[in-house]
Amino acid sequence: MKQGKIERYIYEKLERSGAMLFCLIDPIDYESEDAAIAAAKQLDKGGADIMLIGGSTELQGEILDNVVKGVKEAVDVPVILFPSNISSVTKHVDAIYFMSLLNARNPYWITQAQMLSAPTVRKFGLEPIPIGYIVVYPGGTVGWVSDANFIPREKPKLAASLAMAGEFLGNRFILTDTGSNPKLQNSGHVPADMIRAVKSAITVPYIVGGGISNAQELKEVYASGADIVQIGTAFDQNPEKTYQLVQSFAKVTKEEGLKKLRA
Repeated sequence: MKQGKIERYIYEKLERSGAMLFCLIDPIDYESEDAAIAAAKQLDKGGADIMLIGGSTELQGEILDNVVKGVKEAVDVPVILFPSNISSVTKHVDAIYFMSLLNARNPYWITQAQMLSAPTVRKFGLEPIPIGYIVVYPGGTVGWVSDANFIPREKPKLAASLAMAGEFLGNRFILTDTGSNPKLQNSGHVPADMIRAVKSAITVPYIVGGGISNAQELKEVYASGADIVQIGTAFDQNPEKTYQLVQSFAKVTKEEGLKKLRA
């Protein structure tokens, strides 16, 4: 499969800037569709490189369509769908994370859901972005829903080997994610030594998500080897606070990206 427009945009921006910031909006976390759209507008204004929509098991149908259409009208950056299942696909996005959950216990999340959704993705004319998805302990909602065989936080070599296998299988991005519960005991973002191990094992862009709540944590994740960081639950429903936080994240992304380019 040839690179699509959005995938080329990501690769070209990484070449120019060295790092990217993806911001995730789960409309179910907001009090209204308008509030979710307003938050996306602040994230775009504050410096997000990509807007992700999705992440919730409840997000589908009319709500998903309405929010995506509203976000696309409100932002200037590409809008990518982060689907939770085959029911959460909409034709209104620019592209879709076409993910295989590499450490799923249930093969449904490795190839079957992808098989069931592929005709719809093709029918809608969506650009699929091939991603090898790896869930690291504690895993949050995605870990529970998918019955993932969590990568232990103290086993970076397991994550590295799985990421390498994901690349060999044809995935053009690798995503490690701890889920959306950064306040749980012994959780937080993917450990620095694991990020370094995964980065050293692959040649495709590396996305890190989950548990990043402030600029210092973001700096550590980039410094450890992440090319792209995606952040969602850290953002407040207060538009002003959301804007201020994403500004600080965008500043770190720019600074750490320049360091990568100079290295």
